Amino acid sequence: MAEQRKKSGWSWPDEPAGPPTRAGRIAGIVMSTVFLIYLVSPIKQVFEHPHPVAARVLVVVTVAVYAVIYTAVYMAFSLRRTRFTRRVRIAGVVAMFACGIMLAVVLGPDDLMFLTYAISAALMQLPPMVGLLLGLGTTTTLLIGTQIAEGAPDWNSASILVVLTVAMFGMRQVIMANAELRAARDEIATLAVAEERARMARDLHDVLGHSLTTIAVKAGLARRILESSGDDERAIAELRDVETLSRTALGEVRSTVSGHRKASLAAELVGARVALQAAEISADLPHAVDNVPAELQEPFAYVLREGVTNVIRHSNARHCSVRLGQSWIEIRDDGTPPEEPSSNGHGHGHGLVGLSERLAKVGGAVSAGPAAPTGGFVVRASVPAAVTA
Repeated sequence: MAEQRKKSGWSWPDEPAGPPTRAGRIAGIVMSTVFLIYLVSPIKQVFEHPHPVAARVLVVVTVAVYAVIYTAVYMAFSLRRTRFTRRVRIAGVVAMFACGIMLAVVLGPDDLMFLTYAISAALMQLPPMVGLLLGLGTTTTLLIGTQIAEGAPDWNSASILVVLTVAMFGMRQVIMANAELRAARDEIATLAVAEERARMARDLHDVLGHSLTTIAVKAGLARRILESSGDDERAIAELRDVETLSRTALGEVRSTVSGHRKASLAAELVGARVALQAAEISADLPHAVDNVPAELQEPFAYVLREGVTNVIRHSNARHCSVRLGQSWIEIRDDGTPPEEPSSNGHGHGHGLVGLSERLAKVGGAVSAGPAAPTGGFVVRASVPAAVTA
């Protein structure tokens, strides 16, 4: 997932991705309609004082256009039904400022206070700092205009305009922060789902890969016994092992799906010995795991399982040895290593990718390759001593 760019006050607001909350819809409808009541004031002014008919018509039309644009902007922002391009956003804000300035030209500089609607739209549709600067610039213009026209600055209107501008700027910042939090929450949920899927895929690969390989080897051994020597008792014993392994694998799959499965290094050593023996590969395995720290026994158990499975399935080896240290494990065979790493697991395939992910969680790493100069293949996992200290 692409890294999200940190937003600043000069960043263009993103179009909301998801549907709004119920509270957001209600707030949008209320704010886009209730505040239109104050636009009745310019119409009242133009009819209460002597003005030409053309001026009255101009004010009524201007207020109507102003209200329509403001409603469209606010409803689109709150209900997220319409997506505006940057050009449309700029054009809408410019049109609203033109309407507000027209009212001030006809009725006087005091009416620059009605540019609050345009400033609100700018704060929603343009970078927030642009809206803030427009608000402060409008306040300055109001003070200068009233000073020139009336001989004294209108501090009351200016203070109202400043307070509303700063309040709307703060509200816009809160809305942006909440949107970023919702986006981060959704991303975390998506990553959690992806991580769980990866865990299940990794665990099922480890469980079924080893178990099915051992079952196949033992079933093949039973068949060869029956075909060659007819030793029914030995063949039956191998088939009993197949049955036991099948039941064990089924239980492990259920535990994996529920997320309760924990691998045991000691148990994996026993299983590795049985599987290698069934595959007629001589095994040189440790007899104890006491020297391995508890926090490394589970990841090393998965390394052992994957390494032994690959030896049985791909190496054509006659001998396999496993060595354990306090912070490392090594599986070595005398088979024929692949010329290139393949996707079947004997190399840098899915199995070793999963092991790398497991070891990375404890600060370790996995390496795999030809065992020079003796030949064969070696898989080694190690964790820096500083991590286990």
